[in-house]
Amino acid sequence: MLAFLVVLITAAIVTYFQPREYQGVVFVEVKSTAENPRIFGMDGPNIPIHDPQLAPTVFQVIQRTGVLYPVIEQLKLQQKWAIGGHPLTREQTYAKLRNKLNVDEVRNTDLLQISFFDTNPQEASDIANKIVDVYQDTRVDEEKELMNRAVTTMNEQVTKQQQRVDDSRAEMDRIRDQEHIIDLNPEGMEDTQAPVNDVVRKQEVEVNDSEAKVATLSSRLQQIEKVKGNELMRMLPTLEIPDLTLQKILSDYQEAVAQESLLLNSGLGENHPKVKAQRAAQEVYTRQLEQQVSGIRSALEKNLKSAQETRDQLRLRLDEINNKQLASKNLSASYTRAKNTYVKEKLLLDGVRTRAQSQAMELAMPRFAVSVKQAAERPEFPSRPRVSLNLMLGALVGLVVGLALAFFIEYLDTSVKTMEDVENLLGVPVLAIIPQNVRLLHKELGDTPDAEAYRILRTNIEFNRKSPEANTISLVSGGPGEGKSTTLANLAFICAQGGYSTLIVDADLRRPVQHELFDVSNKIGLTNYLTAETPLERVIVPTGVENLSILPSGVLPSDAVGILNSQRMSDLVAELKLRYDIVLFDSPPMLGVSDASVLASEVDQTIIVVQHRRFPRAMLIRVKQAIISVGGTVLGVVLNNVDLKHDQNYSYYTSYYGYYRPREKGERTPSNLVAGTSNGFSERDEY
Repeated sequence: MLAFLVVLITAAIVTYFQPREYQGVVFVEVKSTAENPRIFGMDGPNIPIHDPQLAPTVFQVIQRTGVLYPVIEQLKLQQKWAIGGHPLTREQTYAKLRNKLNVDEVRNTDLLQISFFDTNPQEASDIANKIVDVYQDTRVDEEKELMNRAVTTMNEQVTKQQQRVDDSRAEMDRIRDQEHIIDLNPEGMEDTQAPVNDVVRKQEVEVNDSEAKVATLSSRLQQIEKVKGNELMRMLPTLEIPDLTLQKILSDYQEAVAQESLLLNSGLGENHPKVKAQRAAQEVYTRQLEQQVSGIRSALEKNLKSAQETRDQLRLRLDEINNKQLASKNLSASYTRAKNTYVKEKLLLDGVRTRAQSQAMELAMPRFAVSVKQAAERPEFPSRPRVSLNLMLGALVGLVVGLALAFFIEYLDTSVKTMEDVENLLGVPVLAIIPQNVRLLHKELGDTPDAEAYRILRTNIEFNRKSPEANTISLVSGGPGEGKSTTLANLAFICAQGGYSTLIVDADLRRPVQHELFDVSNKIGLTNYLTAETPLERVIVPTGVENLSILPSGVLPSDAVGILNSQRMSDLVAELKLRYDIVLFDSPPMLGVSDASVLASEVDQTIIVVQHRRFPRAMLIRVKQAIISVGGTVLGVVLNNVDLKHDQNYSYYTSYYGYYRPREKGERTPSNLVAGTSNGFSERDEY
């Protein structure tokens, strides 16, 4: 949270102190050379050409010195942006101008958005418009320069081609005069043989048509001559003879054949009069058909003879025309070649000259490298800084940094965090989880939720100690301030409240606190018993809590260091085992003073009190090793000072807090705490 707030506040402060910048925006559509005005001519109509690389190219060109240097000079930006009266160099001004310029492409279009940011709104719009104007002029000048070069080159080509035309004309005139050729059209390419060729082609078509007609008549005549009798009757339909009489007789014949078949199929015999009548009709039709076909054959022979004569005449005429055509060719081949060369060179000259004129006219027409769709206007409101965006980014970065820092600190934190950490590390159970801000139970009025944690501790001690005779227990910790003394006082109170005869022995001779917790005198106590042989009854003091007594530490003499490591202390432990049900020894820190190791060797069980997320795990291992090395027994661990509100690892273990929370008047019992509900738990199952 701290990192999040620091980053967010930093972003807010930086945003607040950033200068307010205005944005001048110009939208332009870039154009290729083919999109400029063109003269309709040999190259066809002016069709727009889309170049996908054009917009990215213009995007880069606008940001380069070729465009921005003229902007700097025309607007005198070196003097306007002077620092302390000293004008900037051109390179410095270019860098500043480039830093404030932003060019963006509009996806899938030829549009560009040119933006310029400045603290002066009028200057922002003026510079944005000037950049477009300079690019427009620069691009048009470059294209005009290229076109000037093209026009010059085309004019040179016209001059050279004119010389070739003059040379070829002179050669053609020389040959014509030398051979005395009369050419009525020396400038044209008309073909003088074209009319003759048309006559020849027409005559050839007529000859071919006559040949085809002769072949058709001859084929039909041969077919008629080959077939006779019944075969003639069958083949007549396929001969396609255009004779109506023949077709009528053939139809009657076919009808007679069909009637004969019907009569025979109806059961009449071969000699039946009706059958004979049909056959007689067929014979009559056959004779009529033969007579009619004979007449047609004679007609075909006459037609064939006439067609052959016509064909022969056409052939003779075609031969005469060909002979005349050969005789009419009086122009020499050399003159023809010279004339063709001259005409071709002249046509090429006309094409080059037309192209040069088109280039010159195109050069004179107005040209546009970009089309301004939206010019920059003086903005009314600043566009930078973007307060909401900066704060959102600051919040996002702060959140990421905070989470990363939290995870990193958690990774570096080797302290004890969960019960599983303790049990896996030491191999002993966690006897209880003590929450934060626990007060002294014997000074509380009535029962409190804090007491339940110590009841759990008492219960786990009863079930985990080796035997009921193992009733002397010392509470130790790795270092000072882990809550060992408070834990012992509250545990003793709960044990006494449960009917156990309980004694607290304050064996922390250097920093005793138990007498302060129970408001008793510390003038006489354990040190007096061990050094002055004071009777045990004099040093044990009642606490005002039923079944609970305390043996204060007493005042430690300067020459009595190490008095716990004595036979009298061993005898005291043995004596107290017999007098009380539970004897709890408040021990000094295990790793700082040797007294803790002595007590661990004298008592039956030792409980390690560990403050949650304070000391590293290595210290906890050393505490256990110190107890084991002197022959002590580790009963378990008490995890103290746990933050139940923010640590979800212990919420299920300490749910008795919700159970013991006082219910407001009129508040209903939650449905999941009522016996017999759908989840199967009763109210007492809550913890």
